[in-house]
Amino acid sequence: MRKKLDTIIIGAGFAGIGAAIQLKKQGLKNFLVLERKSEVGGTWRDNTYPGCACDIPSFLYSYSFELNPEWSSSFSPHYEILKYLKFCVKKYGIEEHILYKTAVEEVRFDASKGHWKVTTQAKKNFKARTLISCSGPLNEPTYPEIKNRVAFKGPQFHSLHWRHDLDLKNKRIAVIGTGASAIQFIPKIAETAKEITIFQRTAPWVSPKNNQAFPESSKKRFRKFPSYMRFWRELIYWLLELRGTSQYKDNKMRQWRTKEAEDHLNAQISDAALRKKLTPDYTIGCKRILISDEYYPTLTKEHVHLEIDPIATFTEKGVLTHSGKEIEVDIIIYGTGFKTTTFSHIYKVIGLNNRNLFEEWDQDGGQAFKGINVSGFPNFLITVGPNTGLGHNSIIHMMESQYKYILDYIKKLQQHPKNTFFDVKLEKQKAFNKKLQEEIESMVWTTGGCQSYYLKDRNGKNTSIWPGSTMKYRKMTKKINLSDYNILHS
Repeated sequence: MRKKLDTIIIGAGFAGIGAAIQLKKQGLKNFLVLERKSEVGGTWRDNTYPGCACDIPSFLYSYSFELNPEWSSSFSPHYEILKYLKFCVKKYGIEEHILYKTAVEEVRFDASKGHWKVTTQAKKNFKARTLISCSGPLNEPTYPEIKNRVAFKGPQFHSLHWRHDLDLKNKRIAVIGTGASAIQFIPKIAETAKEITIFQRTAPWVSPKNNQAFPESSKKRFRKFPSYMRFWRELIYWLLELRGTSQYKDNKMRQWRTKEAEDHLNAQISDAALRKKLTPDYTIGCKRILISDEYYPTLTKEHVHLEIDPIATFTEKGVLTHSGKEIEVDIIIYGTGFKTTTFSHIYKVIGLNNRNLFEEWDQDGGQAFKGINVSGFPNFLITVGPNTGLGHNSIIHMMESQYKYILDYIKKLQQHPKNTFFDVKLEKQKAFNKKLQEEIESMVWTTGGCQSYYLKDRNGKNTSIWPGSTMKYRKMTKKINLSDYNILHS
């Protein structure tokens, strides 16, 4: 058993690096970051498909304490975000706290000693008073439930595991899915592919991207005048907050966003039959709203086909649709997203009375107090936990609210003897989630007529999205209230 730590952070993506920096800035240096891969980056390390980029404006996709004047455009490509994260690790001295190639298998709370025991897949053990889970929801791919996937004899892969060793030039390619990843890589691979067939289950709402390159003169201005960069960050933040009000009710903002997306579709697709296939049959915002200026024009190319006839089964040479049409292809690419509402694939979290947190969440849906604490799992702190995702603004804002809450939690905990732990009261957790779900009931994710990955099993309760403004969440997580917790001792 290694030396007992004050804190262990699991994951070195955006959330984990930010948490580590905040701990160190507060003088809380007795911590480790356990990272399963050989470098930092999380989502932005793992996703390397052509065209991979953030769909939140660059000015907002950085830590508020470390603005980045080096972005090349309004929407940052994945490799620039990864470079930024590595820069932050170096600048704030986080490297010395990270253990790479250290995948966690199980975390288990020892109530007799008041600490967490962490066991890695390599059977190494660590112990810490507090755990901060920064594992993230976008690291495990999902595949469609289609018969006989192994029948296809050619290469097939998910966008998360892009096959850079495969030459896609002059190949016949099937793309399954039309989500956020797919509409980024489809225009890129269409430049050289012989033929592309895109299998669409549900038409997404697509808004204009209006991506603008930042010339060197702009970068120099941002470097010289950080306040100018912060001005743009604040302006864009509040504009996105305003746009986000379309999620709450059928208001003028929702009507404007609908018209913007419809006008975008009509302007880029002249063929009436194709336009009909691409017209969503649910309210805008019910599913993730996508942004692209390249996707629709790509679908008008002669060698690109949009198929809405569902796949019945895979064959040796391709796929067979429900209507009996066989489509032969050389390569199949899945753009079918990630496991966002299931958790047991991450690692085991065993709390009081031998409870398994992620098994409970898989069965009943994720639930936490303010998205951060769970009753029965003392001193276990979550970033981007249940119902703290966003459909309208930067998740970094939510992370930074959670850091503030987590730091206050740890500082208050350290004022108590080493064998003390805080366990959020079950009635507080239930009351919080009851009110949260009541608010969601009237919002677009429930009333919009779609089945999205925001929902457990795509038709259950919403366990993903925060039903309000980011400022409301920030105010709520400013500090912890000890009356919300049972203060226990080993």
